[in-house]
Amino acid sequence: MTDRNVTVVGAGLAGAEAAYRLLSRGYAVTLYEMKPKKRTPAHKGDGFAELVCSNSLRSDRIQNAVGLLKEEMRALGSLIMRAADATRVPAGGALAVDREGFSAYVTETLRSFPNLTTVGEELTELPDAPAIVATGPLTSDAMSEAIERRFGRSLHFYDAAAPIVTYESLDRDKVFAASRYDRGADYLNCPMTREEYFAFYRALVDAETAPLHTFETPRVFEGCMPVEVMAKRGELTLAYGPLKPVGLEVNGKRPFAVVQLRRDNADGTLYNIVGFQTNLKFSEQKRVFGMIPGLLHAEFARYGVMHRNTFLESPKLLNFDYSLRSDPLLFFAGQMTGVEGYVESAASGLLAAIELIEKLEGRPAIDFTSETAIGALGHYVAGYNGGDFQPMNVTFGIMDPLSERVKGKQERCERIAQRALSKVRAITDTYGL
Repeated sequence: MTDRNVTVVGAGLAGAEAAYRLLSRGYAVTLYEMKPKKRTPAHKGDGFAELVCSNSLRSDRIQNAVGLLKEEMRALGSLIMRAADATRVPAGGALAVDREGFSAYVTETLRSFPNLTTVGEELTELPDAPAIVATGPLTSDAMSEAIERRFGRSLHFYDAAAPIVTYESLDRDKVFAASRYDRGADYLNCPMTREEYFAFYRALVDAETAPLHTFETPRVFEGCMPVEVMAKRGELTLAYGPLKPVGLEVNGKRPFAVVQLRRDNADGTLYNIVGFQTNLKFSEQKRVFGMIPGLLHAEFARYGVMHRNTFLESPKLLNFDYSLRSDPLLFFAGQMTGVEGYVESAASGLLAAIELIEKLEGRPAIDFTSETAIGALGHYVAGYNGGDFQPMNVTFGIMDPLSERVKGKQERCERIAQRALSKVRAITDTYGL
């Protein structure tokens, strides 16, 4: 007889996606979420699927691997993608959302199911199967200790979030609205002269950072590197990185550097400083970032923060479907498995729930294979065979290459994407997903 009761631990993107899949297939879900009774340092809201760093889900074009992953998830009925599409805000070729509206959409959708039971407390031991553990990269100390008691050492790295400023506090005489290469006007841009850039650079590298308490030499994930750490790699690193001026002009001339601000909510009252993840002290953020043209009197709705992220040694523990090798009805999902990014986290929760349902109904796991983005992520975290496992964003590099040679990068990516979407649609039709 099929067990129709499943436990999901954590209501972040992965947990919310997994819970939705199970609920919509008629399973009774007990969802543990310790907010609002207990919070991590990065969480502020009470809702499910809270976006604690950027409000951007990155590129929405299928020629980009994360854009392809989104399209695969849409084909599989993803709640997270439905919420993102419903609450999107202008961001050029990226999919960015009103973070409060996004969380509210997910929360209200899940709470509308009569077969959902929410438990507002911290779970301090691993649940019995069938279950999906999606406690996130900010897994509480008690749960981290429970995981380590069962599996041994867990890994960690440091992640950072960028600050958010209010629109009304910006000097609009010094900023201009535009997207790169005339692709709309979705960003506010703060152009810098050479002199302004180097004055800012010197202040940034000399600024005081906040203490990290326990760990003196943290491992930093490259995709969310603090801007001050990046700056110390070379005085022009930022000018060729997040402050690159390409595709933007002021009075017909390219500025030396440009800081971009991306809308953070639907009303356009809040803007995220793009690429400015940071661990500077709050007072230093106000002082140093105030040197950016247009931000002298900026009011910070949220300062940037840095926090520890925990992830499993997944290649030793998990199958390609995110189930434990030692317990095939106990799954892990989200960034704690070693996938990195909002979309990747949600995708792992979606796949874990699909696979758990298959097993509960007496069928073998579905292998989406590395021809698809969603399958490639699972195979990466389960099959990595190097000595230094690190979190991974989805890339075409972890997907199976084409059998034929295609010279142009865009055409090659387009063909890989079309092959992947055909595969996902075929699986969806075959298995009734």
